Amino acid sequence: MRVLGRMARLFVLLATASTLLWAGTRWIQKVPARDHERANPMAGNPDAVMAGQLLFADHCAQCHGEHAEGKGKRPSLHSDRVQNEATPGDLHWLLVNGSLGRGMPSWSKLPDQQLWQLISYVKSLKQ
Repeated sequence: MRVLGRMARLFVLLATASTLLWAGTRWIQKVPARDHERANPMAGNPDAVMAGQLLFADHCAQCHGEHAEGKGKRPSLHSDRVQNEATPGDLHWLLVNGSLGRGMPSWSKLPDQQLWQLISYVKSLKQ
């Protein structure tokens, strides 16, 4: 009986871990191809990075931390997923659509230029 109990607990643990891992990548899988391929029109513009940093402080730092290091259950924006896996178009889609189930609001009311400035700043964290 003890072995069965341990096996059941192990199964539940593995199922929970795999669900959490899958849920963490789900938003990227929802991004339509046309959005995934979008390029940041402000890429490489240092003024866009600076403006994005100010926007980040106003809109994002409360949840993601002052230096985008993550806070509580909110992810670090220095992560491999954000810096290497997600394209600028993926991030734009996420900012517009949000992920309410994960606590990410939609920022669709911000002008497109400001969204791209935010993305410029977030992508600059890779360096």
